[in-house]
Amino acid sequence: MFDSMKATAIHRGVFMADRSAIEWTEATWNPTTGCDRVSSGCDNCYALTLAKRLKAMGSPKYQTDGDARTSGPGFGVAVHESDLGLPYRWRDPRVVFVNSMSDLFHAKVPIGFVERVFDVMAATPQHTYQVLTKRATRLAKVAPNLTWPANLWMGVSVEDSSQLSRIDHLRAVPAAVRFVSAEPLLGPLKGLDLTGIDWLIAGGESGPGARPVSPEWIRDLRDDCFAADVAFFFKQWGGRTPKAGGRTLDDRTWDEMPVPKRLTPAN
Repeated sequence: MFDSMKATAIHRGVFMADRSAIEWTEATWNPTTGCDRVSSGCDNCYALTLAKRLKAMGSPKYQTDGDARTSGPGFGVAVHESDLGLPYRWRDPRVVFVNSMSDLFHAKVPIGFVERVFDVMAATPQHTYQVLTKRATRLAKVAPNLTWPANLWMGVSVEDSSQLSRIDHLRAVPAAVRFVSAEPLLGPLKGLDLTGIDWLIAGGESGPGARPVSPEWIRDLRDDCFAADVAFFFKQWGGRTPKAGGRTLDDRTWDEMPVPKRLTPAN
């Protein structure tokens, strides 16, 4: 994900990533940075490694260190007022992944700042925003106090069956699209219930020490999506690099996208 455009932004002192190499989005926006490991899906976190590099390069957004037990150099949670206005400056509509370098629903992100991020999204309806969290409990707790714009897609990361409860919390959120990111997929999602879910992204882990993903786990998710009429997107097999294993499954690519269709809780 560390491409030439990001390097240019870092040279200017701002990590903006106006365009993204992530297959299911077009741009990234990081009004907050930093995080902490909370489950096995975080063990080989690309963002933690990248934050350490950015800190060494002098990027101002990555000078706050996190707890060495759960975070690292440059990866302490920080909010960035100066980045709130970035979407207003994008001339063309785009699909935006919010906080590729953080978790908007981390306990250290003040709810007032979360509300301001939501306000920006509501005020820029030409863009589509994708927010992804592992803090599904906090998400469900604060969701009733937030105003949910129609251009916001909300998702949770689920790496194995031990984290399926995150989807239950997601179901209570009044987002136009609810999605699951099964990446890095570290085991089968036995007992997966896709009621109220519109989209599922699946993918293997990448980077040094990447844990392998079973083709059967991916196929099971694809078939579950077919049965539940949920859009299925297969991002990558993973390996030492994100592109190492390609992204075809059974001789084709799977790039299905959701259709926004609700603004009320599923429950």
